[in-house]
Amino acid sequence: MLENKKAVIFDLDGTLMDSMWLWADIDIEYLGRYGHELPRDLQTEIEGMGFTETALYFKERFHLPDSIEEIKREWNRMAYDKYARAVRPKPGAASFLRHIRSRGIKTGIASSNSRELIAACLASNGMKDCFDCVTISCDVARGKPAPDVYLSAASSLGVEPESCLVFEDVPMGIRAGRSAGMQVCAVEDRHSMDQRQEIRRLADYYIRSYDEILNHTYEVLPDFH
Repeated sequence: MLENKKAVIFDLDGTLMDSMWLWADIDIEYLGRYGHELPRDLQTEIEGMGFTETALYFKERFHLPDSIEEIKREWNRMAYDKYARAVRPKPGAASFLRHIRSRGIKTGIASSNSRELIAACLASNGMKDCFDCVTISCDVARGKPAPDVYLSAASSLGVEPESCLVFEDVPMGIRAGRSAGMQVCAVEDRHSMDQRQEIRRLADYYIRSYDEILNHTYEVLPDFH
């Protein structure tokens, strides 16, 4: 998996960090303030969107009176404590990070989340200095599944896209990595199990834990791309 790779780029939520569990409660609470229930299709609709894109979607779909910046600021406030205290890395992620950095492979994050929440969870988990760049979808023209955020990360790292390996947990993110010309390893997450068949169809590799990479027990998926 790591052969000829000069950089590894991680999505954050559901991929590097076990954090998807907290957003349903935040969405329920936030929408409840305006008399809305959580729609069943919400997570599917916003998958891959950047923080700003998601705020715009919420404002338009639910006719919210707050500005885009006010929505983002409130989400940051509601989620910050959990990202700073409760969000933890996925199994084996810390060991894998140490391994690839010891090999001189560059590391980056390409996330749809906010820079504030990313910084909070990296700091609380001792990973603040583990990444050579942090790129967010708000920095680029288009969110996932467009390749923009991954291409921007590769540029920041000073490597060609084809020399990068991406880790992702959902179809939109996998499409973004592959559209950027990168190989993609899918990371199993309980919040995207209903998309498992599509995830396995799109990705190059599949893991349930980062330990599988170091143990050479990861799955190499058939090339149906």
